[in-house]
Amino acid sequence: MQYESAPEYWYVRQSRADPLERVERLASESAVVVFSLSTCCMCHAVKRLFCGMGVHPTVYELDEDPRGRDMERALARLVGAAGPPPLPVVFIGGKLVGAMDMVMASHINGTLVPLLKEAGALWL
Repeated sequence: MQYESAPEYWYVRQSRADPLERVERLASESAVVVFSLSTCCMCHAVKRLFCGMGVHPTVYELDEDPRGRDMERALARLVGAAGPPPLPVVFIGGKLVGAMDMVMASHINGTLVPLLKEAGALWL
């Protein structure tokens, strides 16, 4: 599977920012951004979906980042979750799409491809 892994130093240069600001900044830096856990099967499935479509998302593995917990709490606030966020959390074109259920719903109802094209992640 090929997707663009976040650079190892990304958390260092963002370390002083508020976690919510950091999430929003990272989400806007690439056409498709996935906040993920490396051991999560749903995260793996959404990454495979994008790669199968020819889209190479930038992936931030929160469990591999020293500030991943803070970012998880910020993501929970963004998606309106009372507890931990339902990962993966996907942004397309800097806009929050949501968790796996929202990505799959968009894929099934035909709105995912136009979103990806608009963001410049898909050209066909």
